[in-house]
Amino acid sequence: MPDPDLTPKVDAIRKQPHFLGRLWSGFLQTVGTQYFYQTFSRWVPWLSYVAAILILLGSVWGLALAPPDYLQGNSYRIIFIHVPVASLALSIYFGLAVLGVIHLVWKIKTAAIVAQAAAPVGLVLCVLALVTGAIWGKPTWGTYWVWDGRLTSMLVLAFLYVGVVALFDAFDHTENQGKAAAILSIVGAVNIPIIKYSVVWWNTLHQGSTFTLTAAPKMAASMYLPLLFMFVGFYFFVAALVIYRSCTLILQRERQKKWVRQHIEQRVTFNASKS
Repeated sequence: MPDPDLTPKVDAIRKQPHFLGRLWSGFLQTVGTQYFYQTFSRWVPWLSYVAAILILLGSVWGLALAPPDYLQGNSYRIIFIHVPVASLALSIYFGLAVLGVIHLVWKIKTAAIVAQAAAPVGLVLCVLALVTGAIWGKPTWGTYWVWDGRLTSMLVLAFLYVGVVALFDAFDHTENQGKAAAILSIVGAVNIPIIKYSVVWWNTLHQGSTFTLTAAPKMAASMYLPLLFMFVGFYFFVAALVIYRSCTLILQRERQKKWVRQHIEQRVTFNASKS
C-alpha cells in the first residue's frame, strides 16, 4: 500500500507520459514508511542469524586457530575486530551523506529516519575503531596515538558523527527534523576520501589497505579468510541493527496512523493467542 504522505508526489509524477516518470513513481511507493516497515522488518531475524554464524566462525578461527604473525605475534589478532568496525564507520557515514541528499532533494521522510537510526551505530563503531587501533598501536608502534593522517581524520569522523547525532536530537519533532543533520552529513563526506587515501598521500605510521580490488591479499589465507568472515558478519549485524532501529522509529513517529494501530493490535492478538 502506498504511503499516504507520498500520494501527492506519486500522482503528480504518474501524469508524466515518459517511462522514467512512471518508474520514479513506482520507486516513491516503495520508500514510504509503511512499505519500508512491512518489507524490511522481516529481514531482521534472518540478517541476525547469518551475522551470528559468520561472527562466531570468524572469531573462533581468527582468535584461536589462525597462526601468529611472524612480526607482530598474537597482537595482530585485534585486526579481526578493528578492520570490520573501521570499514563500517566509513561506510555508514557515506550512507548518511547519500540519505541526506535523498532527503533534501526528494523530501523522502524514510531516508531521514534510516539516517537517524544509523548515525549512533556509526558513532559507536568509529569510537570502537579508534580504541582498537590504539590498543593495536601500542605493541606495534610503541605508542597508543600518533597525529598521523589516518588517525587524525578518523578522530574528525568521530566528531562529525557526534554532530550528526546531536542535530537529529536537537531538531526532533520539528519541521526541520533531519535537514541540518543531512547538510552536515553531506559536507562531512569530504573527510571520507581523506581517510581512505591518507596512507597514500602522507608519510604515516598506519599500514596500507589489507584488501584491495586490484591486488591479492597481503595475508596468508589462514588469516584473511577468518577476517573476511568477520567483515561480512559485522556488515550483516549492522544491517540488522539499523533496520531494527529504523522500524522502531517508524512505529514511534507513525503511532497515530491507522496502519500502525492495526499492526499493534494484530501483534497483541497474536501474542495473546500464543500465551
